[in-house]
Amino acid sequence: MSLRLVLPLLSLLLLAACAPVSQQRDSSPEAPVSTTPKPTNYGRYQQQHDGAPLIRLDPATIADATPRYEVIRASGNASPYVVNGKEYRLLDDHRRYKERGIASWYGTKFDGHATSNGETYSLYEMTAAHRTLPIPVYVKVTNLRNGRTAIVRVNDRGPFHSDRIMDLSYAAAVKLGFSDQGTAPVEIEIIDTDNSQVVSGADATRYYLQVGAFKQLASATELQRTLSAGLGYPVLIASSNGKRGNDLHRVRVGPFIDYSSAQAAKKVLKQRWSGEPHLVVETNDS
Repeated sequence: MSLRLVLPLLSLLLLAACAPVSQQRDSSPEAPVSTTPKPTNYGRYQQQHDGAPLIRLDPATIADATPRYEVIRASGNASPYVVNGKEYRLLDDHRRYKERGIASWYGTKFDGHATSNGETYSLYEMTAAHRTLPIPVYVKVTNLRNGRTAIVRVNDRGPFHSDRIMDLSYAAAVKLGFSDQGTAPVEIEIIDTDNSQVVSGADATRYYLQVGAFKQLASATELQRTLSAGLGYPVLIASSNGKRGNDLHRVRVGPFIDYSSAQAAKKVLKQRWSGEPHLVVETNDS
């Protein structure tokens, strides 16, 4: 081969060596990338285990819940109620409630989920869960190990462990100084706001004990007559007109000015009547 032919050939080889290497795509089908979380088997929760958030709190900056009068509505206050096959009843008189026992806390697994009265749980708020106190009430909690105290608002049910008396929010556990231990011996004491604001007239909250609902007015009237004899509380019939003539006549005991009065009347009623009344709360915004 002549030198004149060899030189162009070498030039072509050098250019090919310096050219960029093309990226070859895999000919196999490409799996789509999903941004949807994989389903879990943890019920309504996205986490299997509970825990603390990544953001740590300074206990010195955590403010107590501020006790104030709140209407104790029917939501979250069913009594009795059943969890895991066990029946629980709310306290007949919570105003003098005081107890010592073990408290725990709950955090990220439950954050953002509904509490027993329909509110949204936030691990950064000063709230708590209790099995038998009405919702909402305010409780002073004292850590018996270190003497720290916190005031929390009860808006949830639990803990359903026989060795614990209260579940506190993560923030409350930090303020009380036991967020790293998980549990602590505590004393809990109710802060009574039930009678701190009694409003009269159209703005008043009215509590009733509903004992029955009937399609036939005669049946409602008969129960009203039976309960009225010697009960000592008003017994009335609240009727509503339904569609297609489906009227409903509800027999109620009351009204009462607050939740505690209704609970006291419930004890008297249970001595004369074997049924299970349920709480009805009427407010100016209901």
